Amino acid sequence: MAEYLIYFNQQWVGEHTEEWFRGRAPLGMGVVNEMKAAGVYVFAGGLEEAGPVYSADPTSGTVMITDGPYVETKEFLGGFAVVDVPDDETAKMWAGKIAEACGWPQEVRRFKPQPKIPG
Repeated sequence: MAEYLIYFNQQWVGEHTEEWFRGRAPLGMGVVNEMKAAGVYVFAGGLEEAGPVYSADPTSGTVMITDGPYVETKEFLGGFAVVDVPDDETAKMWAGKIAEACGWPQEVRRFKPQPKIPG
């Protein structure tokens, strides 16, 4: 089994009415419940657009914590899910279900395997 990140940038969402978003919520929760029932769900959630953003930068030799994103960008992460599935095809299948429920594109990336630490 491998863990995959399924995510979207907020800019991919597009302009929709509040009613449209309310109609998507049950569809999204349905997919989350389906992932849980299949035993592949690790975590999922959307990120606040207006919430605080902090950066931690150790490059000066001392960790500096600052307000705001480290890199100025026009795109930012809007939400994500982590699934633990056997292969790329299964991860893509779940991404398709999430995309269909949300109504906007999703991207899929596999996490690197966790390093074996002696101990």
